[in-house]
Amino acid sequence: MQLSSNLLVPVNKPPKPFINFKPCSCFCSNSNPDSPESNSLQSDTLKTLEWSSVCKQLSPFTSTSMGSDSALNARLPVGRTPRQSQKLLDQTSAARLVAQPLDFSGIHDLTDILGVAISGHLLTTRELCTVRRTLAASRELFDSLKRFASASNNPQRYLPLLEILQNCNFQVGLEHKIEFCIDCNLSIILDRASEDLEIIRSERKRNIEILDSMLKEVSTQIFQAGGIDRPLITKRRSRMCVGIRASHRYLLPGGVVLNVSSSGATYFMEPKDAIDLNNLEVRLSSFEKAEESAILSMLASEIANSESDIKYLLDKILEIDLAFARAAYAQWMNGVCPIFRLGSFEGCDSDDEDNDILDPQGDDNLNVNIVGIQHPLLLESSLEIMSDNFAVRSGNAAAKSGDGNGTMATKYTSHSMSDFPVPVDFKIGRGTKVVVISGPNTGGKTASMKTLGLASLMSKAGMHLPAKNNAKLPWFDLILADIGDHQSLEQNLSTFSGHISRICKILEVATTQSLVLIDEIGGGTDPSEGVALSASILQYLKNRVNLAVVTTHYADLSSLKEKDICFDNAAMEFSLETLQPTYRIRWGCTGDSNALTIAQSIGFDRNIIDRAQEWVEKFKPEQQQERRGMLYQSLQEERKRLKAQAGKAASIHAEIMSVYNEIQGEAEDLDRREMELMAKETQQVQQELLDAKSQMETLIQKFEKQLRNSGRGQLNSLIKESESAIASIVKAHTPDQFNEADQTSYTPQIGEQVHVKGLGGKLATVVESLGDDETILVQYGKVKARVKKTNIVAIPSNAKNVVTSSSTHQGRQSRRNGDYRDNVDIRSSDDVSYGPVVRTSKNTVDLRGMRVEEASIHLEMTINASRPYSVLFVIHGTGTGAIKERALEILQNHPRITNHEPESPMNYGCTIAYVK
Repeated sequence: MQLSSNLLVPVNKPPKPFINFKPCSCFCSNSNPDSPESNSLQSDTLKTLEWSSVCKQLSPFTSTSMGSDSALNARLPVGRTPRQSQKLLDQTSAARLVAQPLDFSGIHDLTDILGVAISGHLLTTRELCTVRRTLAASRELFDSLKRFASASNNPQRYLPLLEILQNCNFQVGLEHKIEFCIDCNLSIILDRASEDLEIIRSERKRNIEILDSMLKEVSTQIFQAGGIDRPLITKRRSRMCVGIRASHRYLLPGGVVLNVSSSGATYFMEPKDAIDLNNLEVRLSSFEKAEESAILSMLASEIANSESDIKYLLDKILEIDLAFARAAYAQWMNGVCPIFRLGSFEGCDSDDEDNDILDPQGDDNLNVNIVGIQHPLLLESSLEIMSDNFAVRSGNAAAKSGDGNGTMATKYTSHSMSDFPVPVDFKIGRGTKVVVISGPNTGGKTASMKTLGLASLMSKAGMHLPAKNNAKLPWFDLILADIGDHQSLEQNLSTFSGHISRICKILEVATTQSLVLIDEIGGGTDPSEGVALSASILQYLKNRVNLAVVTTHYADLSSLKEKDICFDNAAMEFSLETLQPTYRIRWGCTGDSNALTIAQSIGFDRNIIDRAQEWVEKFKPEQQQERRGMLYQSLQEERKRLKAQAGKAASIHAEIMSVYNEIQGEAEDLDRREMELMAKETQQVQQELLDAKSQMETLIQKFEKQLRNSGRGQLNSLIKESESAIASIVKAHTPDQFNEADQTSYTPQIGEQVHVKGLGGKLATVVESLGDDETILVQYGKVKARVKKTNIVAIPSNAKNVVTSSSTHQGRQSRRNGDYRDNVDIRSSDDVSYGPVVRTSKNTVDLRGMRVEEASIHLEMTINASRPYSVLFVIHGTGTGAIKERALEILQNHPRITNHEPESPMNYGCTIAYVK
C-alpha cells in the first residue's frame, strides 16, 4: 500500500503575530523605535530596571522548554500598541479563570527537527514520533480550552485564549500519517507503511526460517560427529554460520570459512547449502533498509512542506504557555490587573470584585493611581517561592530540563501582602507632567522610581501587578531611565558628563507618550549650576513627555510647583522618632535630606553638627553672593600659595637630580674599578699557576736526568730531594692555614668577624663578648643568635687580609647575591660546606637486591671513587635489615666518611653519607 503525499488541505493562515519577542526592541515610538540610539537607550533601561530578573521570576511558571527559554532570555512578548498590551492582559486574566491544569507534557520544541527536515536529511523514528506527539498535544490543548469555555457560564471570557489557536493548522493528516507508518511505543517502522516493505519483510522472514532450520540440522550433525562440544549457530561478516573444530572441518565439504577463533581451534564455516540462503538474506536486508529510508524520507518531506504551519503553531503554543505562566505568576504574588488610562482600554477581566470599586478620592482626576504596589524583585524574598500546592508544578518544571515539558498545577495559592517590601502608592494627577521626589539618602526614592518603571513594563507585557485594588496608569510607548553612575573611562566621561550625556540622548528620542525616569538630576557638579540646569531640563520635559519622575536633593527644584501646575512634589517619609526612613511616599510634600539629624543619631560629635548647621545657614540663597566673593578671594590666595610651593618643589627636584647624577657616576666608576680588580686578580692567579707548573716541570726533568745518571743506591736520596723541592713549591703557592690547635684557647672580641658552624662557612660579626655560659652573641645580616664558643672558628690571618683588602668588593657582592660568600677554604671536619643535599643518579648507590658481601664491596668501591666533600645517597631499603645493618657499619668505620644521617620520612630506606 502506497501513501499519498497530498493528504492535507491547506488552510488560510492569519498574518504574523503582532507581538515582538525581541528583548531590546519591545517599544514603539513616534520617532524611530528601531534606530540605534533608541534601541541602545531601551536596552540600557531594561538593564537598569532589572527587567531580565523579573522575566526569570516568570520562568518556573512556564510549562514548555520554549516558554522557559523565552523567560530566561528576557524575550517575553511586549505590546507595541495599547491594543496589543491590552490583549496580553486579557489573555492573562482569562488564564486565571482556568481552574484545572492544561496538559503541556506532549509538546516539544521542534525547531531543530524542522531544520533537519528542511535540509533534506532523514529524520529518525524518534524524531518523527516527537513531531506526532507535539501535533496531537497541541490539538488536545485546543480541545481542552474549548471544553472549559463551553462549560462556563460566560464563554466569552475565554475568547482571548481561544483566539490564539483558532486559526492554527494542527496538521491532523501529517499526524495520522506518522501514526500509520511508525509504532511510537517501539520506535519502529510498521509493515503497513508500504506494500513493498510488507512483501520484503514477509519474504525475509520466510528465508530466515529456512536458513535457521538448515543450520540447526547441520550443527546437530557436527555435534554428533564430535566436531564441536555443543551445537553452535552464530553470525560472522553479516552471514549465518556454524562453529566446528579445525580438525573436523572435513565434515563440511564445500563450506566457506568466515572466521577463526583467537586460539585457532574453532572455525566458523558457512555450509555449502547455506550460501544461497545467506546471499538472499543480504539482498532482502538491503531492500528493507532502502524501503525504510524511502518512508522516512517521505515523512521528512511532508514535515518540511508543513514547516511554516508547524512554526506558526509552535508560536501560538508559546503564547498560550506564557499566558498561563503570567497567570500563575500573578496568582503567586496576589497581583491585580492594571487598567490603561486610554479610552476603550479601561476594562479588564478579573474575578476580583474590588476591581469594580472606583477610587473614593477622585479616581478620574488621577493619571496614575496605584495603591500598595511592591517591588516584584524585593517581594520574592518575602514570599514562599512554591507552596505545597505547587509541588506538581515544580516537579514538571524540573523535568523541563530533560524533555522540555511540564504540567500546570492543579490550583494556585493566594498569598497575602507582606510588610516587606513596604508598599508604596502612586497618586499622580492628570495635569501633572513632572514629579520631583525628594528625601533622605537610603530613603527609597530610587527603589520607588524603579517600581513605577517596572509596573509600566509589566503592564505592557500583559503581567498583573503586585498591588491592591485598581491599578491605573497610562500606556507608555517608551520607558527611558537614567539611574546610576554612567562614568566611563573608555569614553573619557566623568560622573556628571555621563549623566548629562544620557539625559541628552533621552531628550532626543522621547515622545509625548513616553515615561522618563531620572535619578539625582543635576548631581555631580556645582549645586548652583546643577539646580539651574536641572530646572531647565524639567521645563523642557514637561511639554514633550507624558510623565517625568525625577529624584533630587536640591530644594530649589521643589519650588517649581509653586510657579507651574504641571509640576508636583513628593517626599520620602522620615520618622523623627526612630530617625529611620519609612520608605513611604507623601504626595504633594517636600522632603528634607535630614542629613544632620541622621548624623547626630549615628553619634557624631555635637561640635561637628553645630558647625555643619552654620554652614547650612551660609548656603542659604540670600548669602550666596557674599559667600561667592569670599570663596573667590580664598581661591586666589590658595593659588598664590600653591604657585610658591611649586617653585620650591622644582628647585628641590633640580638639587635631587644633581645629587642623583653624581651618585650614579660614582656607581658606574665603582663597577669599572671592580671589573678591573677582578681581571687583575684573575691574571695573577693564572700567572702563579703557570709559574708553579713551570717549576714542577723543571723539577721533574731534573729528577729524570739525575735518575738516569745515578746508580740504584742514590734512588732514595733523589726521591727525598725531589719531595723536599715539591714541598717548597707547594708551600710557596699555598696560603697559611689556620692552626686548629689554637682554637681551644681562642676567644673572639667584639666587632671581630668569625665563622660559625652551621651557617655553611659564612661570616658573622661578634656583638657581645664571651659570657659565663660559654656562649657568644653574633650577628649574621639582620639576625642575632647566641652560639657556643666551640662552634666559632676564627678567620686565619691571611683570610683576614683578603677580607680587609676586598671589603668594598665583598660589600657589593653581598648586596647583589643576598649573602656573604666565604673567601677562605676551611677544611675542618665540622665546618666543610657540602652544598645542597640533592639526590641525583651520580651521587646515589642502590644496594637493594644484592647479597651482603656483594653490597659491602660495591659500597666501599663507590665511597673510594667519590669526589672529596661530596654527598652520597646509600639506598639499602628495609627488607630483612641485613644490608642496612652492614651499610651502616661500613659508613661508621670507613675513614673517608665524616658523618651520615639516618633515614627519615623524606628518605625512607636511604642513608645520606658525607665524604671527606
